[in-house]
Formats: sequence, structure tokens, C-alpha cells
Amino acid sequence: MKEILRFEPIYQERVWGGRVLETTLGRALPPGRPIGESWEIVDRPEAQSVVVAGSLKGQTLHEVLGKHSADIMGPKWPGGRRFPMLVKWLDCRERLSLQVHPPAELAAELKGEAKTENWYIAHSTVGAHLLVGLKRGVTRQQFESAIAAGTLEQCIHHFRVAAGDSILVESGQVHAIDAGNLILEIQQNSDTTFRVCDWGRAGLDGKPRQLHIEQSLRSINWTDFEPAPVRAAPTSGTIADCDEFTIRRIVLGAGERFSTAAGEQPRLLSVVSGTIRCAGDNGAGTRAPFGSPLERGSNVLLPYAGSFTFVAESTAILLVTENFV
Repeated sequence: MKEILRFEPIYQERVWGGRVLETTLGRALPPGRPIGESWEIVDRPEAQSVVVAGSLKGQTLHEVLGKHSADIMGPKWPGGRRFPMLVKWLDCRERLSLQVHPPAELAAELKGEAKTENWYIAHSTVGAHLLVGLKRGVTRQQFESAIAAGTLEQCIHHFRVAAGDSILVESGQVHAIDAGNLILEIQQNSDTTFRVCDWGRAGLDGKPRQLHIEQSLRSINWTDFEPAPVRAAPTSGTIADCDEFTIRRIVLGAGERFSTAAGEQPRLLSVVSGTIRCAGDNGAGTRAPFGSPLERGSNVLLPYAGSFTFVAESTAILLVTENFV
């Protein structure tokens, strides 16, 4: 299996969502609904990415892994294991809830899944912020008092962001995304969120959304003070490095190439700026002509068994996620 795997996006209606995926990324969205998330690559019981092109067209990611796991993930991949990553676009027209994901050592006890994630800011309005971690010196007692008083925002570390910035948000870090951000989220395969507060907002059904105060207080890392983002840069470099995955930013000028070799590891490739094209191995040891483009917003899976070369049509920025096996 030496093909790039491309998938049909799964759009999710969210009370805080909008239409930026349509206006900025050129997506054809379901009409008349606030679309907050596009699940780009996912292998979960409740959501399955479906291959949109090539010899595996129409098959789900879980089906493909069941039939071709050694080619896609490598010979040591355990049979039946789900794909360990989830990739999604977030259109944050309004601020998201203040939330936390349980750390690995507590996740099972709290009937959830650990979730470390990275946010890459693809676009933001002037003055948009992220809220990640505690302000220096805030204690659990002060935090609990702020919940009762409705002053939680005063406990949370805020910072402005712009296109190209990113931050790794680990399990246990309290966080929220401010309004006006378009974010590519690359995360562990988890959908557990404990809400601390929702800023007094009603859900899509007009009722307040459920909060998880007890679980949140047990999950929050009370020594996590004022984490710093990785700021945008004109050069390639690592933007996230944790036990669960690594993400490299690759900056290409027009005509420059990026290549991966067969037999190394599977990788995720995300195009966050510009357009690239791929020349694939045709199985006879020669390179095929450059094929259809991968435009801004594209997220694909590069199998373990394939070797790939990409060329930038103009200046392009890629995110390469690896070390998740």
C-alpha cells in the first residue's frame, strides 16, 4: 500500500461554530448551520473517515487498517488497534468552553480518555486570544472560589495569537479557544472533554450545556502556570514534541521539495498554507508525474510502505506529524 490516503471530512455542528471553513478553505458546508469542526482523519466507533480516492475508495479508515495494517502502520502494529490520532479543523466564531482533558493516570477512573493536542493557528482576527494554563500562583482553592463567584477568567493565562502560532496543550491543562480563531487541531484519538464553565451560554437546544466540575478539578494540573506558545517563523522546525507525537513545520519555497522514505514510519501531512503536488512511486522504481494538488486545508495519511516527494507550487507551509506509533 503505497498510496496517499485522503478522506472525506466529517462536519460537526457546534454552538460556537460558523462558516469560515467555507469562506477561508473553500469547503462546501451543510447549509444554514454553524459548523464548528471538520473531522479530517478519525477512527472511532462513532465517527469513521472514508477514503475518497484510489484503490481503497469507499472504505473506512478502520477497515483499511484491518486489511493493510503492516503496509500502513508498519509490521509491528497490533491487529485491531484503532488509529491513534485525530485531526480536525476548528472554526471558533465564539469562545469555546473552559475545559480540561483527563491525564492518562486518571482517565479510566473518570470514564474518559486522555487527550494531548496541538493547536496550529491558520487564521485569527486581530486581538484573538488563547486561554491555556493557570495564571502564575493560582491555587486550587482560589480556582474553586472563582467558580462559585463566576470569575474564572481571572485565573486563566491569556495570550494573543496570530496566524502561524501554535501551542501544545497536554492532558491536565485547563484551556479554552477564544473567538476569531481558525485552528488545525492534531490530537490523540480521544473525545473526552470535561467542561469547567461555558460562559453562561446555551447549547444548540437552547439549554445550558453539561458541566463536569468534579472531574475537572481532579484532572487539572495545578502546577501548570503560563505556558508559552511557539510563535510563527519563516523557517522549518519542530513545533510540538511529546510522548504521544511530534509535529514538524516544513516551510517550502516555490519549486522546493519535501520527501519521505518507505519503511520509516507512517506520517500525517497537513497543508496549512499554499499548494503542493505529489509524485508517487509507481511500483517500478520510477517516479510518476506530479498528480492532483494538495491545497491549503488538506490532511492526508502517508503509509509506512510508501515513499513520497512533494513539490510546492508557491510558498507553502506543511505540518508533518510523526512518532505516533
